[in-house]
Amino acid sequence: MLLTILSLFGHSPFAPLQAHMESVSRCVHQLLLLFEALEQRDYTSLELIAEEISRLENEADLIKNDIRNHLPKSLFLPIDRGNLLEILSVQDRIADKVEDVAVLVTLIPLQILPIFQDEFKLFLQKNIETFEGAHAIIKELHDLVESSFGGIEAEKVRAMVHEVAFNEHEVDLIQRQLLKKLFQGEAELTYITFDLWQRLFENIAAVSNLSENLADRLRMTLELK
Repeated sequence: MLLTILSLFGHSPFAPLQAHMESVSRCVHQLLLLFEALEQRDYTSLELIAEEISRLENEADLIKNDIRNHLPKSLFLPIDRGNLLEILSVQDRIADKVEDVAVLVTLIPLQILPIFQDEFKLFLQKNIETFEGAHAIIKELHDLVESSFGGIEAEKVRAMVHEVAFNEHEVDLIQRQLLKKLFQGEAELTYITFDLWQRLFENIAAVSNLSENLADRLRMTLELK
């Protein structure tokens, strides 16, 4: 892994960051499979997908640790070294939250109630869409460097940051409706399952919250250039 990380730095100072984000993305997209299995009450598949999420989160951790341990101090970086490490940290927290979701959903046999099924699907999809917006910005880093963090490319990224923020706001609105539906179905749930669903909503919403934080961190980097 060390040689791989060092070779990535040789190619581009942002390549390791992008490689880490690809690993985080693979983790995030497992959420769709996870909740499809739950919807079908396929608890065997659910456990297997949760294990895969844990494996992918660990993979992202290994990449993160290699970047932190082997980021050359003498390497010229187009952005502050601390900013790069902060971006890496936010990306890592996204994978952590996905793993938290996988742990919560496998604690006891859960069911997605019909009363909030539609809102939950929309909620999950919008969280992933918000993440993908931040992912797309990370993919643009090399082009930003090529443009010296200015011009059309910088304006493009600013627009992408705005879109991530808008999507995160939509997630908040959907989450409020989802919570209303959850409370309406409270009689069908035990105290434990009711509490578990609330915690699941919070941890899934953290994916879009962190994605907005990541986009905002990149916006701040642009403003400093």
